[in-house]
Amino acid sequence: MQKFKITVNGEVYEVEVEAIGGSAAAPAPAAPPPAPVAAPPAPAAPAAAPAPTAAPKPAAGGGGGGALCAPMPGTILDVKVKVGDAVKIGDVLLILEAMKMENELQADKAGTVKEVKVSKGQAVNGGDQLIIIG
Repeated sequence: MQKFKITVNGEVYEVEVEAIGGSAAAPAPAAPPPAPVAAPPAPAAPAAAPAPTAAPKPAAGGGGGGALCAPMPGTILDVKVKVGDAVKIGDVLLILEAMKMENELQADKAGTVKEVKVSKGQAVNGGDQLIIIG
């Protein structure tokens, strides 16, 4: 057996090493191995909020109508309605891709689609009017 001094993370240890093929007994270290240092816990990430649906805003120059506005910037993947369609609360009006997620934007009022201001593939900014419901 041979004795060695080794340094691990600034701590000096004295160990005995036995050649391979020697006795079956494993050598014991002169000092106990250091306890592993636990990494500091990562700060908890806030839970992802569900995709918001746009609140109705008065239509420009409209008479009591409402506009579905983009809740965030993104790209229109699909428009599910056309002018003249009757919609109920909760009907999916269009699909907006934002941050690699598909968001179903739903009607939050019943009525008739008066104007569709976007088309498939169009980029929109947060707050842009997408569909007018009257």
